[in-house]
Amino acid sequence: MSDGQTSTRVMWMRGGTSKGGYFLSEDLPADGAARDAFLLRVMGSPDPRQIDGMGGADPLTSKVGVVKKSEREGVDVDYLFLQVFVDQAIVSDAQNCGNILAGIGPFAIERDLVAAQDGETRVAIFMENTGQIAIATVQTPGGKVRYDGEARIDGVPGSAAPIPLEFRDTAGSSCGALLPTGNAFDEVEGVRVTLIDNGMPCVVMKAQDVGITGYEDRDTLDKDSALKARIEAIRLAVGERMNLGDVREKSVPKMMLVAPPRDGGAVTVRSFIPHRAHASIGVLGAVSVATACLIEGSPAAEVASIPQGNRKTLSVEHPTGETTCVMELDESGAVTSAAMLRTARKLMDGEVFA
Repeated sequence: MSDGQTSTRVMWMRGGTSKGGYFLSEDLPADGAARDAFLLRVMGSPDPRQIDGMGGADPLTSKVGVVKKSEREGVDVDYLFLQVFVDQAIVSDAQNCGNILAGIGPFAIERDLVAAQDGETRVAIFMENTGQIAIATVQTPGGKVRYDGEARIDGVPGSAAPIPLEFRDTAGSSCGALLPTGNAFDEVEGVRVTLIDNGMPCVVMKAQDVGITGYEDRDTLDKDSALKARIEAIRLAVGERMNLGDVREKSVPKMMLVAPPRDGGAVTVRSFIPHRAHASIGVLGAVSVATACLIEGSPAAEVASIPQGNRKTLSVEHPTGETTCVMELDESGAVTSAAMLRTARKLMDGEVFA
């Protein structure tokens, strides 16, 4: 006798500073609408507490990675990221997530999609959301994924095994060009902004230009309804300019408010994702902000502290610490690749009911 619920296998993982469910594509409904309805029930959305599901009542803990073996040459697995909204019945594939990406390599090895090597295993990942490729290097001593280690990332307590992520050719992943308007800056709603996409569509502006210092904590920003209304007006105004269309119900672009660094980094940022302040900053959001810092005449460049050389290590300061981007530039000054250090941890492997 049926209990009226459906179920499937899942692995719950922390990836970077996010957390969510990792599914094999074959374990989810093939029909998109049925899949989304299932995932909404799994997470307990729409509900601010997500009390009837696995979600953590925060966009950063209401995420899904869908993985399958790739048929593309030189690629191991295909990865589709899905953002399950907390208080709306929306499942969005409008963006990548570089934090959930950190768990894709370990998950692919655990599910036997990729054969583990002795020592470390490189996993080539095609990011379906944007058509780009990332390379994750996973620690696999004795052919088994290792999660413990000495690597630390801000926003996550303790330490874990390092998972370096390398991104190439991410410019214009969603917007069609690194700078979709072709400008280092545009003026929108009376504010100078850089519209940029180097893996994540972002609107980058000086914090002081929207009435804050850029050093506020997350709770203070989330309670500032006037600030949020102002940056949302900017966000809605740039959707078409960024080739994203009407973004009213989309999770992109992200809103990045920058200020001079305080702790020896390159820049300070306060990120909205897009309607709530981020506890840290997304991986690809950090890449896009770091890239904006390298564009002459941009608001970010005006407040950033940039090292010399064609290989630049840029520390992006955020509310809970910093995220380091290693940027490779060509002779013209264009970014050719970006690398990030992330970690991941397996939390649960089993069956989820909806």
